[in-house]
Amino acid sequence: MKEFNKTESDKTKSRAYVTDFTRGDIHRQMLVFAAPLFFCNLFQVVYNIADMIIVGNMTGKAGISAVAVGGDITHFLTFLVMGFSNAAQVIIAQYLGAGHTEKLNRFISTLFAFLLGSALLISILCFFLRTELLQIMNTPPESFGAALEYTVYSIPGLVFVYGYNTVSAVMRGMGDSRHPFIFISMAAVLNILLDLLFVVRLRAGAAGAAAATVISQGLSFIISFIFMLRRKGEYGLSLRIRDFFRIDMEMLVPLLELGVPMAIRSASVQFSKMFMNSWINSYGVAVSAVGGIANKFNAAGILFANAVTTAGSSMAGQNIGAQKYSRVPVIMLAAAKITLSIATILSASLLLFPQQIFGMFTQDPDVMKVAMEYLPAAVFFFYGSATRAPMNALINGSGNYFINIINAICDAIVMRICFSLLLGLGFGMKYFGFWLGDAIAGFTPLVIGLVFFFSGKWKTNKYIIKG
Repeated sequence: MKEFNKTESDKTKSRAYVTDFTRGDIHRQMLVFAAPLFFCNLFQVVYNIADMIIVGNMTGKAGISAVAVGGDITHFLTFLVMGFSNAAQVIIAQYLGAGHTEKLNRFISTLFAFLLGSALLISILCFFLRTELLQIMNTPPESFGAALEYTVYSIPGLVFVYGYNTVSAVMRGMGDSRHPFIFISMAAVLNILLDLLFVVRLRAGAAGAAAATVISQGLSFIISFIFMLRRKGEYGLSLRIRDFFRIDMEMLVPLLELGVPMAIRSASVQFSKMFMNSWINSYGVAVSAVGGIANKFNAAGILFANAVTTAGSSMAGQNIGAQKYSRVPVIMLAAAKITLSIATILSASLLLFPQQIFGMFTQDPDVMKVAMEYLPAAVFFFYGSATRAPMNALINGSGNYFINIINAICDAIVMRICFSLLLGLGFGMKYFGFWLGDAIAGFTPLVIGLVFFFSGKWKTNKYIIKG
């Protein structure tokens, strides 16, 4: 019998934080696993929104624009950890499902060494290119200085962002979504308190908001990392500090095979969004401010979809690793039910209460006028995000790196940029065309995922567990 399925009391105690998704009620497992992930993502959005609300009320639309542009840049720089942490989660889940638990320690130590080293290199490079990055984004002159300050403070914090997401990937791959939620909740509360101190009390503006975020992210990483080490037995691990400085080449291969395509997908999506936002910013500071606010509200739809995708990826990964293929379509159906329901609620909320929602950020009449134009694109965006979740759960959970590449190229480069340019410039819809193009492109993974599902190759081809 596989080690993962052993039920002896010592195994139960030594792996108390590990969840077996290859048996039991799928809908219940999806809800239980996805709920902490959703709230984890929600708190990240909350403290990002807190930055913008507090800065917007203290400094006006120029401050909102600065946080929006600086946030776009720093978020783009996380593409590597987002791709590789998602890949790591799937690899860990498949190792567990297949009973290859002896590989976990070697894989996790390789994961940390690779990603933290990458974070240092990216931080150093982008710190020296900070001005050029803001120029590429067409940052409005009124907000350029504040955006530069925000970026200067945020870039060194990338190491903490990479570290926390790596710890979370390990926990999620094991089936533990509760503890990442606890750690990010602490960061969110601290971030808001520090915002009030730095921005409101000390009048530090966008720079204060960035400092608050970096400090809260740093503490979140340190606490979560210490917790993982002290409770390693409950995860079935035997890692020591010195292990995190070692790269096992055998373990690096599957990480790169799946991580590179996922990182390309993450980078492609972020690049396309930066490309569109640079055009949107060129229409003036009011449009730039609405774009920043819209991105924060869109994040609500994305966080639901990402929570379900993350849960579905681990669940599908374990069952594919264990060759329990009949459970995978049920996992996808459960994911679709959740995300489509949430998309309906979000769309109705924004359409019914647009003045109240956008009014939280600013009462500037120019901003509010543009905000009303944005509403139809938001509805398309929410439903596009909803349909992505079940398909990405299958694609990610299968470990298929080729489909991830195709998904990235079609979604981000071909569809998002082409639709945005076609509608924004070709049809003369200006900034609304860029927003609508982004929203329509969100349905691309639905088409690719359906073709992949009905092909059956997610069952016959082995991408991580060979033989």
